[in-house]
Amino acid sequence: MAARLHFIVEGQTEEAFVNEVLRPHLESLSVWAAARCVETTRKRGQVHRGGLSSYTKAKSDITAWMSEDRNADARFTTMFDLYALPGDFPGNEDLPLTGHPYERVRALEDALRKDISDPRFIPYIQLHEFEALLLADPQKLEKQFYDRGAGIQRLAAMASGYKSPELINEGNETAPSKRIIGEIPEYDGLKASAGPIVASYIGLPTLRSKCAHFGEWLDELEQLGDAPAGGSR
Repeated sequence: MAARLHFIVEGQTEEAFVNEVLRPHLESLSVWAAARCVETTRKRGQVHRGGLSSYTKAKSDITAWMSEDRNADARFTTMFDLYALPGDFPGNEDLPLTGHPYERVRALEDALRKDISDPRFIPYIQLHEFEALLLADPQKLEKQFYDRGAGIQRLAAMASGYKSPELINEGNETAPSKRIIGEIPEYDGLKASAGPIVASYIGLPTLRSKCAHFGEWLDELEQLGDAPAGGSR
């Protein structure tokens, strides 16, 4: 059967990535996708979206969207960064800081699944943030930043030292986005547009093979096209 998949994402970069990269691929498998950023504030009747400053607010947005669409063919997923995850996120207090990143992110996703408690919900947290996907093939950054060749070569050399770009850490100066901005300062103001374009140049086959956690999530989303009604497989 076909499925309608709602993405609740952290910011405009992830929203554009879903719309420009994931949605065309998923729709070829009868998974019809829609994305929106989490709500952050409401002022004078206007809704402002983008940025995961509080899990409480994010949960309210997730559950509200789920209440709006109770149809059996509806599914819901997230795309939140592990980097700078809010302190009130479920499972955060019990998480050992010394654990392996894959163990940590799966523990957080399990806690999120239990907290939302809906069989239609598929939690996903990006290790360690969206820009890790771009470091799956840093050379593709040259298609958007052609005059930053030397810096991009340094990024490629750095990324080659990791088994996966998902393992590039979450330090204030060493998170994936910080490393890219360190070599390409203009990326900071262009990430919402340039990031998804670079990801599209890299392509889902490379992202899947280089980023195991992302690949597992994509596998699960792809299977929704023939999942039974009422919950994912």
